[in-house]
Amino acid sequence: MIELLFVACLSADPEACEERSLLYTDITPTTCVLGAQPYLAEWIATHPRFDIRRWECRAVNTAERDA
Repeated sequence: MIELLFVACLSADPEACEERSLLYTDITPTTCVLGAQPYLAEWIATHPRFDIRRWECRAVNTAERDA
């Protein structure tokens, strides 16, 4: 499983940030990296009060996830 993890902060209050993520079950990490920027641009267009601080694609180890 691959996760696109990003941090979104309010434009008016840059200290007010939250982590968001999108889980994929059928793509590779490379596909995630290539598709992340268009997805994040779309997300920003629908959430204009936010800026994206950082993002990453990473493998998720389901055995380590909290129950």
